[in-house]
Amino acid sequence: MRTDGTNPTGSPSIPLHRPYLTGAELSYLSQAITSGCIRGDGPFTRRCAGLLEQKFAIGKVLMTPSCTAALELAATLCDLGPGDEVILPSFTFVSTANAIVRLGARPVFVEIRADTLNLDESRIEAALTPRTRAIFPVHYGGIACEMGRIMAIANAHGLRVVEDAAQAVDACYRGRALGSIGHLGTYSFHETKNLVSGEGGALCCNAPELIERAEILRDKGTNRAKFFRGEVDKYTWVDVGASAIPSEIACAFLFAQLEAMDAIKARRRAIDRRYREGLSSLATAGRLRFPTIPEGCDSPFHTVFLMLESGSTRDALMAYLRERGVMATFHFIPLHDSPMGHRLGYREGDLPLTEDLAARLLRLPTFFDLSEAEQSRVIDLVTRFFTQHAPAPKRREPSLASVDW
Repeated sequence: MRTDGTNPTGSPSIPLHRPYLTGAELSYLSQAITSGCIRGDGPFTRRCAGLLEQKFAIGKVLMTPSCTAALELAATLCDLGPGDEVILPSFTFVSTANAIVRLGARPVFVEIRADTLNLDESRIEAALTPRTRAIFPVHYGGIACEMGRIMAIANAHGLRVVEDAAQAVDACYRGRALGSIGHLGTYSFHETKNLVSGEGGALCCNAPELIERAEILRDKGTNRAKFFRGEVDKYTWVDVGASAIPSEIACAFLFAQLEAMDAIKARRRAIDRRYREGLSSLATAGRLRFPTIPEGCDSPFHTVFLMLESGSTRDALMAYLRERGVMATFHFIPLHDSPMGHRLGYREGDLPLTEDLAARLLRLPTFFDLSEAEQSRVIDLVTRFFTQHAPAPKRREPSLASVDW
């Protein structure tokens, strides 16, 4: 790849993602700066939280500097400690597990489903022990986990549920927003997400009894929120806490994004649909598979990913696209098979389905400003790879089309 943004053929490179600007960001940033209030919990912070609460029917949203910070607050609100266990998938970002491990609790990794790459709800109960305290489902790519079954299991066993909805802002499960179903939920507004503020996140409090403590933990362990509301005459240190309030600058930027949420989702839906239509013949032939969006669920189409026949096919296609200026890439390395996972006692082979799926996944460029010509180029290159460079094997082997997903 050349430093001028072109590949060796001279064609411009297509990145995996590119942040979208609505046009209102600079105006809101200017308003925040000239107001003289650029600390946290100012007018734009409140406007962001209020918009999310109203649109997604969430009791209380607390804006945070990152989804990582929101997950750490959520884990503390679950009262996790040494000896406790938490159910979660291994196929997730490190922040999901870090929030658990930093409190001395143990992550119990469970297999994922082949159709959605989400936590397999049918395997949760077998992983429960008397030490289990919570379940952390991760909505991969914005596609909903089977929250009905997960909540039923949690309620039957007295467990907390924390939805890692980092990639699932504006997604839903049977008419309910992801992040609003578990006792707690977390959102991300990192630069790579659909709605961005550079760095940013939110904690969704759906259990009313957790709201007051969540405010305290987020604001350095003080009851300052009650002081600002006039509920106490001074504030003081009342609990453990963290500095988990985002800058007003970040929230001013984010508010412009949230206002454009519907348009951003519609555009990404169109991109997803065009990929599926353009590569439908390869999917029918069993050369690749798109993710399944379960019935009754809606996705924000955070990422378009393909499941290939094998890890070697994935790697070959990824190299082929990159050599021609298209940034396609894998995603999470399963946490159980990481150096930290090994320190926790896990080993390669512990979750064979997770390992297999992670090795065959390839993400395609997906961003608001992806042009029709750019997307056509990606589709054409993927098609050309399979027709010219990776013809179907003569010896008949199980294809993706023949697998019962």
